[in-house]
Amino acid sequence: MRILTHRKTRRKKNITRHQRNAERTPLHVSKGDTVRVMRGDDAGKEGTVMAVDLKKGRVTVEGVNIVKKPRRARRAEEESGIISVAAPMAASNVMLIDPKSGKPTRIRARIDADGTKERVSAKSGESIPRAR
Repeated sequence: MRILTHRKTRRKKNITRHQRNAERTPLHVSKGDTVRVMRGDDAGKEGTVMAVDLKKGRVTVEGVNIVKKPRRARRAEEESGIISVAAPMAASNVMLIDPKSGKPTRIRARIDADGTKERVSAKSGESIPRAR
């Protein structure tokens, strides 16, 4: 009987499937940040980040990427019907808003004198606090 061989992939060596699935992608945005959508149907809209999925690299922005979703009543007093929900979108499609100018900006990291790491706007140089 022939040994089953798989096609080579561009994966990291010596990592189990579970470790690879549990990896978290570092993202430039966090929950509570104000962002502007740069790509897609909702390009140009601004909103607050409601949820961040680090495993999939996706963010859910309030009022952006609205989809219709059927919902069944869970209790007797609830109503069934079609509701509108904000769906997750790729984090690469959003940019953080600069607190000084109100325009989209990239982010740089800076280490303070006390050793804490902070986010800094690439346009204005002003620090952007994490809203947690």
